[in-house]
Amino acid sequence: QVQLVESGGGLVQPGGSLRLSCAASGIIFSIYVMGWYRQAPGKQREYVATITNSGTTNYESSVSGRFTISRDNAKNTIYLQMNSLKPEDTAVYYCNARPIMAMEEDGYWGQGTQVTVSS
Repeated sequence: QVQLVESGGGLVQPGGSLRLSCAASGIIFSIYVMGWYRQAPGKQREYVATITNSGTTNYESSVSGRFTISRDNAKNTIYLQMNSLKPEDTAVYYCNARPIMAMEEDGYWGQGTQVTVSS
């Protein structure tokens, strides 16, 4: 019943922008901490950003100042606005949902959306 569906990925040039979306269903969205994670080729999945129900955000240091996470409770959707993209941002980006006080590995994951930054 639970679904997290990412969209918005694609191919962009260095310095470009993308906005990723994650539409959630089957959960009580307003009580979940939402986040974005990514997995680059040959690498393990890594943390990118999270947003709490109160709107508090946290970012991995390499994306701070370039990426912005937000949530729209009315649409059961979170977003990741990515600006000043770099080739090192190339990865499959995954949406995560977890209850408050739970860990991301105990939550739900989307199928991922590919982001490729290349000239």
